[in-house]
Amino acid sequence: MFKAATVTTDKTFLRDSGRSLGQALVRKLGQSPNACWLFCAPKEGLQELLEGINEAVGTGNIVGCTGDGEMSGDGYSTGSAILAGIASDQIDFTVAYAENISQNCESAGKRLAAKLAPTVQYVHLFSDGITGNGCGILRGIFSVLREDLPIAGGTAGDNGKFQRTWQFAGRKVLTDAAVAIGFTGDFHLGTGVRSGWSPIGLAKKVTRASGNILYELNGEPALQVYERFLGKHAEKLPAVGVEYPLGLVGKCLDGDSGDYYLLRATMSVDRQEGSIRFAGEIPEGATVHLTCGDNRSILEASSAAARLADEEIGDILPRMVFFYSCMARKIILGQRTQEELDRIRQVFGAEVPIIGFYTYGEYCRMGCGSPSLFHNETATVSVIGV
Repeated sequence: MFKAATVTTDKTFLRDSGRSLGQALVRKLGQSPNACWLFCAPKEGLQELLEGINEAVGTGNIVGCTGDGEMSGDGYSTGSAILAGIASDQIDFTVAYAENISQNCESAGKRLAAKLAPTVQYVHLFSDGITGNGCGILRGIFSVLREDLPIAGGTAGDNGKFQRTWQFAGRKVLTDAAVAIGFTGDFHLGTGVRSGWSPIGLAKKVTRASGNILYELNGEPALQVYERFLGKHAEKLPAVGVEYPLGLVGKCLDGDSGDYYLLRATMSVDRQEGSIRFAGEIPEGATVHLTCGDNRSILEASSAAARLADEEIGDILPRMVFFYSCMARKIILGQRTQEELDRIRQVFGAEVPIIGFYTYGEYCRMGCGSPSLFHNETATVSVIGV
């Protein structure tokens, strides 16, 4: 038995509206769910909303976070709360969380993994998109659990303010935390990842970097390289950098990456030392490209990601789709943002429940058996089938 559904509210976040949202989900499923996902705007009343949901759904297996826009079968929305649930006797779920991730992200990943079942087959991960290092969290998880464990999810957002984000685990509203839900049981998984950004100009070598701070490209200050490339638009850095992410190629993907580039988005610049801080790690010695994209290429990439997930699941019936896409894509798409969700729906059909949000970074594997990575500016699709 497997049932899945999503419900949405744009009401003020109160205990009553949370209870109503949870009750609507139970009615739609015809029973209490075994696990729930909550994605919502970073508005006041988060604790009250979550308390109401907990009272109604009958399970403590609730995870989620705030973001930069919500997505479901009802469409793309902002200022809303979207709740999804799965009721199944074929899958067991385990919720885990780790706090204070900014102190040591690898340690947080280890603590999180230790709370999941050693036999876990699939994990959804949601971490603070401002204080956390997604690459470090993954390293910590993989040091405890197997390295080919498929992980999907995203980093929490706050509507582009970059001040504070929130994560949900059971009845807890957390910040500077990572939360996860593990799947164990009889199910099938399909994943797809594509961005739509293409390389510009000659490849460059990262000659000096530390973590997510890039100091030099080809021995030249990184900011100077970007400024020369951007010309008159350089004064708009780091904001304009969202349109020109850095693409990592080759060995950084631990294998043959084909035509795929692992993207890194600009977060801030230090004009005095000529460095750029990115939303993900930049390995020293890596080969990189500056990249660019547009509405057409971004939307085509979303379709491609959905098709890859659908192809991987094969003849198995898709029952639930999770879509985690970067807020940078939303910025580029502007009034066409709804079309990205429409592209996913076209692949799987309107009858399959879908839930997701616009993130500050995405978690997903590159393909079956390949490692799960931390992405920026990318569309990631995960589909559960039974």
